Amino acid sequence: MSFEIQELPDVIRVIVLLNLSKGNRIKKTTLKSRLDKVCVSFKCIEMNELDKALTEMAAEGLINQYNGTVQLTRQGQKLSKEWESLLLKKDPILEVVAGLVDGSITGIVVTLSAFIAALEVRVAIFAALLTLSAVAITNFSSFLLGGITEDLADIMTLQNLMNYSLSDIPDKKERDKSLLLVKKLFVLLDKQIRRSNLYAALVSGTTTFIAGIIPITTYLLLADFTPYNIIFALGIVATIIAVFLARYRSKKTRVPWKITLIETLSIVIIATVASLLLGGIV
Repeated sequence: MSFEIQELPDVIRVIVLLNLSKGNRIKKTTLKSRLDKVCVSFKCIEMNELDKALTEMAAEGLINQYNGTVQLTRQGQKLSKEWESLLLKKDPILEVVAGLVDGSITGIVVTLSAFIAALEVRVAIFAALLTLSAVAITNFSSFLLGGITEDLADIMTLQNLMNYSLSDIPDKKERDKSLLLVKKLFVLLDKQIRRSNLYAALVSGTTTFIAGIIPITTYLLLADFTPYNIIFALGIVATIIAVFLARYRSKKTRVPWKITLIETLSIVIIATVASLLLGGIV
């Protein structure tokens, strides 16, 4: 399937891929009704136009058709996920990375600060919860507002590019149908993107809090075993960075794990030292 959206069947195929993304087999009539819902009160396409798009998709190995039902192939599922990632922003990569980084750095800073300043357990608990909660809430609000703004701006750009490609369709009737279908599709995407960003913001805030609270809790629970408590706490942070953060980044970027680990550790160490210096701890 071509990435370019140049004609009506291309628009239909994108909507079909999004509707079949879960891999379930559905009837053509059900699929047609879902397309009609995109257009709301307008009649965007006919059944024969849907059949044409499905035939092309079957020829390209994206779907299987059997007794009036349709299901994505493995290749179709991969392409469907790519379109979901592009249009719906369902993979909160930045939010997970930011959550793990910010949580780990906060955990290190709070733990080292409490250790160096020899804070009492109650004072350390108060400082830890206050600091970590502030960072988690800041991440949540930043990613919610910033993510919605950025994603909607990207979506508008993508819609304009699609409209530009579809405006070259010679047949006026088909061109009008295509532009209307794209317009209605992006109205629905707007609502789904807002939900996706709320989910992503929750992921970021929760990840930040969990990544930070685990080493801090370990340090406080082992307060009677100083300095072993600081060693255990920093060991947990190192595990989070090496096992979760570095491997996650390596998987998403397809960069060798060792290179990603060195890069990640360097950034975390620099950020931690800078935070401690600015706070006057070291």
